[in-house]
Amino acid sequence: MRFQSAARCFAFTQQLRGSANRPFSAFANTAAMAAANSCSASPPPQDGVTLAALPKSWHFTSALPADPLFPTPADSHKTPREGLGPRQVRGALFSWVRPETQKDPELLAVSPAAMRDLGLAQSEADAEEFRETIVGNRIYGWDPETLSGPGYPWAQCYGGFQFGDWAGQLGDGRAISLFESTNPRTGVRYEVQLKGAGITPYSRFADGKAVLRSSIREFVVSEHLHALGIPTTRALAISLLPHSRVRRERIEPGAVVVRFAQSWLRFGNFDLLRARGDRDLIRRLATYVAEDVLGGWENLPGRLEDPDDPSKTPTPQRGIPKDDIQGPDGAEENRFTRLYREIVRRNALTVAKWQAYGFMNGVLNTDNTSILGLSMDYGPFAFMDNFDPTYTPNHDDHLLRYSYRNQPTIIWWNLVRLGEALGELLGAGRSVDDTTFTTSGVTEATAPPLIALAEKLITQAGTEYKTVFLHEYTRLMTSRLGLQTAQPTDFDTLLTPLLDALETHALDFNHFFRRLSSLPRSAFATPSSTRAAAARFLHNDTPPDSQEADAALTALTAWLTTWHGRIASDWDASAEAERIAAMKASNPNFVPRGWVLDEVIRRVEKGGERDVLKRVLHMALHPFEDSWAGRDFDGVQYEGDREEEERWTADVPKKEQALQCSCSS
Repeated sequence: MRFQSAARCFAFTQQLRGSANRPFSAFANTAAMAAANSCSASPPPQDGVTLAALPKSWHFTSALPADPLFPTPADSHKTPREGLGPRQVRGALFSWVRPETQKDPELLAVSPAAMRDLGLAQSEADAEEFRETIVGNRIYGWDPETLSGPGYPWAQCYGGFQFGDWAGQLGDGRAISLFESTNPRTGVRYEVQLKGAGITPYSRFADGKAVLRSSIREFVVSEHLHALGIPTTRALAISLLPHSRVRRERIEPGAVVVRFAQSWLRFGNFDLLRARGDRDLIRRLATYVAEDVLGGWENLPGRLEDPDDPSKTPTPQRGIPKDDIQGPDGAEENRFTRLYREIVRRNALTVAKWQAYGFMNGVLNTDNTSILGLSMDYGPFAFMDNFDPTYTPNHDDHLLRYSYRNQPTIIWWNLVRLGEALGELLGAGRSVDDTTFTTSGVTEATAPPLIALAEKLITQAGTEYKTVFLHEYTRLMTSRLGLQTAQPTDFDTLLTPLLDALETHALDFNHFFRRLSSLPRSAFATPSSTRAAAARFLHNDTPPDSQEADAALTALTAWLTTWHGRIASDWDASAEAERIAAMKASNPNFVPRGWVLDEVIRRVEKGGERDVLKRVLHMALHPFEDSWAGRDFDGVQYEGDREEEERWTADVPKKEQALQCSCSS
């Protein structure tokens, strides 16, 4: 199978009906996903609005049950923060909790792209109200004098499987959501959240704080992934807390990142409810996801033409009425199956993008896996340096569970856990709304057919997951290789040999594609010129006359000859400049690698520098450029630092390759 021929890039070897995965042992319209409830009737300014004028809502907390110990915001607000937790919270999806008050916070950087997408004017970054809100010192929607208002901050309750083992209740231990905001121009709604804002009922044994080191890493990478077109949570701003000292591996300065996403719901929300047997709340949460987060049941993808061959239905039909049942008896699909399909497809698309760009999350626990298929909760993440499918950026991942090649398999493993949580609803089929089922649940008599149907649907979803993943991965790698069409033979003749060569000769994954982008056809005039062109992919410190260099050049020359033949068949010779531009638009010049981020962290934390963080963010937001210093971006002259840019886009220092870090990173 073509899927297996790319084994150097990923592994998907678990059998869908094996013991580890056996159950019970294209994106939705973004405007519909985030339909605004309070947009201004007059056209908003094109450059954005003030934070005060930004439409705000609290859909999540108004639709779902709160922590019964503090059922109202007033109950929580009247309680000292230290009296709110940590503890076990049952029968709830969240707890009301306000952020800690921060003294003398220093705003380090703001993402202009995030400001635009939220609908905020760039000038808001200089406003005191903005600076106080993004560290939690100001609470919108709440009057502390009257103990009333339309909304109040909250932390989510969820559980999760960590490294394959059930971990019980987890929850937002250091994240507190402030409100939902709607961009007045686009109508997209986001949930705005602080990370590092203090203890919540879900902090367990931790302190609820975030260190500057991990905050810088998340701030930069989430904005970079967005610039690459990879679904991700976003980062708006980062603030240093000068009076906060946080104990991790060492004593470190504290920080707060303000981040946002269309939803922060994750598989772990369902995991915890399933573990506690809260079937009513599972149904209620699934309904909320479909109706409020995804914009309605009609937005979900319907049954495939042939569930055993998803390639026959590359774009499933949408617009299926809520109560419609599709498929024959024994394979019938209700609305909750369509919801599961949407989540499966979204996650397949995202992990395909990770693999194509060499990104690794490092901790793909179910509590870090998004219902919307977003990259989220950045801990020991990394981008690939020298191509190594077994590489994991997590130094605690001794079994390589979350290594690069295992990411597609692990996301499917997580999706099976979600399928188990939704199993009753999937397996109920056409009886999902019958009073007997909704009130009494599963009986000994009804269990066998229900389990059989749920298993069948989850297994079919696995086939669909593989198909969607492979299609997206093929599309992206075709683009990265500069091809306009994908041929059935490309995996065997181009992609697999390339990945083999990169691994065998320890060549840089992302540098290879960027340097390939600017290779002109003239480089292939003769065998000797082709071999000379191959030398650009070797590391600068590789001795040119060594046996190592000779073996690498021989393999690369053979591959380049094949690649050139495909390029010649796909592109007219007169379109050389167009091809090069298209390739550069798919292959980033700048990647925020571990060593670059470590340098930035050191210079900000130890050296007191500030502009270096803004420079690395700017490069992360514009990763496909040839250069940055002295250029005009969005009508603004960017000064930059040419020496720094050249260093950060050059070969990775040997001692800095394949760095690993901890979950507190």
